[in-house]
Amino acid sequence: MEIRNIAIIAHVDHGKTTLVDQMLRQAGAFRENQVVSERVMDSNPLEKERGITILAKNTSIHWGDTKLNIVDTPGHADFGGEVERILRMVDGVLLVVDAFDGPMPQTRFVLRKALALGRTVIICINKIDRPGADPMRVHEEVLDLLIELEANEEQLDAPVVYASGRDGTSTMSMDVPATNLTPLFDTIVKHVPKPPSDAAAPFQMLVSTIDYSNYLGRLAIGRIERGTVKVGDTVHLLPVDQTLKGAPGRVTKLYGFEGLERVEVPMANAGEIVALAGLEGVEIGLTITDPEHPERLEGIAVEEPTISVDFLVNNSPFAGQDGKFVTSRQLKERLEKELERNVALRVEDTESTDTWTVSGRGELHLSILMETMRREGYEFQVSRPRVIMHVGPNGEKLEPYEELAIDVPEEFMGTVIEKLGPRKASMIEMKNPGQGLVRIVYKIPARGLFGYRSEFLTDTRGTGLMHHRFLEYGPWAGNLQGRLRGVLCSMEAGTIIAFALGNLQERSTLFVAPGDEVYEGMIVGENSRPGDMDVNPTKEKKLTNMRSKSADDAISLEPPRLLTLESALEYIEDDELIEVTPKNIRLRKRLLGVSDRKRINRDAKKDRAGA
Repeated sequence: MEIRNIAIIAHVDHGKTTLVDQMLRQAGAFRENQVVSERVMDSNPLEKERGITILAKNTSIHWGDTKLNIVDTPGHADFGGEVERILRMVDGVLLVVDAFDGPMPQTRFVLRKALALGRTVIICINKIDRPGADPMRVHEEVLDLLIELEANEEQLDAPVVYASGRDGTSTMSMDVPATNLTPLFDTIVKHVPKPPSDAAAPFQMLVSTIDYSNYLGRLAIGRIERGTVKVGDTVHLLPVDQTLKGAPGRVTKLYGFEGLERVEVPMANAGEIVALAGLEGVEIGLTITDPEHPERLEGIAVEEPTISVDFLVNNSPFAGQDGKFVTSRQLKERLEKELERNVALRVEDTESTDTWTVSGRGELHLSILMETMRREGYEFQVSRPRVIMHVGPNGEKLEPYEELAIDVPEEFMGTVIEKLGPRKASMIEMKNPGQGLVRIVYKIPARGLFGYRSEFLTDTRGTGLMHHRFLEYGPWAGNLQGRLRGVLCSMEAGTIIAFALGNLQERSTLFVAPGDEVYEGMIVGENSRPGDMDVNPTKEKKLTNMRSKSADDAISLEPPRLLTLESALEYIEDDELIEVTPKNIRLRKRLLGVSDRKRINRDAKKDRAGA
């Protein structure tokens, strides 16, 4: 049986996972009476909730006499570590582009990775049934992008398939009506090269991803580059340090992929994507070889993180009320376990025994880790994100810059341009494709984007779209304007009373509701002006024997602003922390005591005056 290994790459929300759904259905991967949910490849609960792919996942289907191993990859640049290692397992990529939006920043990001590895490209212009779709314009834009990314002649001659992932149809020409995905399958079989299939050579495989089984331990997943492997074979796991010899191991279990299932197999040949069990200390990027021919494959290079936060043990007055795992040992073990699969993550110790610096590719990358941990029962605190600085060749300070692409209606364009000025953004280009939205591309310091998403959605009344990706390291842009408004800090511990909030909401936006528990130093709302204010949200109404007409009117409160992890990370300042528990997300000051904060502020003013 012939094999084809292909990865599906695209910008976030261009329809990759929906297209894979239809490919599985039409290739007969499901029984006729099988109940299958939408976006079946998004198996992680967070993926289903957010509608994005976070983890790359393998599946396989049979089309005629050919087995297609398909990998659905994330479209967001924050999960680029997933994309980079998956591209090493495949021989071709299916580039999915929305027939309305055209190529977007992350399309450029994943396509550049594929072209650099010399992968065969098949262009799939998806959502041709979408209102306002213009497949021919998008085709020209994709070709322009390929030229810009210096694709070779073979890659520039990439075949183009027009498809509707939702309807499960495809065609090679817009003049020919689309009925099913047969043209897409046939194009993949025809154009994607066969994987290397030297079955007689010594066994060799690069570990591209890791899975974990409670019964078998770590599973090494990758493509067999050459040779054959059987259950019971002795193999060597080669370390990164080339001066060290490999550690011997024995293959105790061997799995192939059939549909959405992992199937146990007795042996596998070159070109197959398999999962091996039985090797201790297996890591992504290591090579598994025949013991007599320990030859290394080139490792997997992953771009460096650009943003870091501090993870702290929860030491608030409410610590331990919600979570199962609250100690420093448990928190450290969980972060170290995450490093086994999350190759783009870094965890470093600090001078404090209960604090770790965790670095990632972006706020979304880090917030997904936090959300996963809190759902597992962990309690911890998180600091404000900060960018990771580099030092230039002449000793100058360099910071990460992002490419920011904004699609915004013309009526809000002026507001957006005005707000990005103080954030040190410089406009690269602006064009109006004539679809009611103006596209503006900026180069902006990564820290200039902190807190901007919510402001952008407010300014555009929810109609604007923004996407960004890491661009380069550049000169330090200088100090940026921080949060313009202060916060309300509770000066008492207790239960929040509606009467107290009624007096506070006239000059603030509240984060809490009556009945919530509060402690001293917890942030309960946003002040309407600059400067923090200490308030008492537990203040009760004093009873008197005097009554007036309006004395007992019901207090009318606006609903509080609900905080998500992303919005909290964007909101806090350096002297504040996010308290993350399985049931609550709270904001607090680092120093809880009112007198402690006043003393620090007083000392800081004296230092500034002395300077």
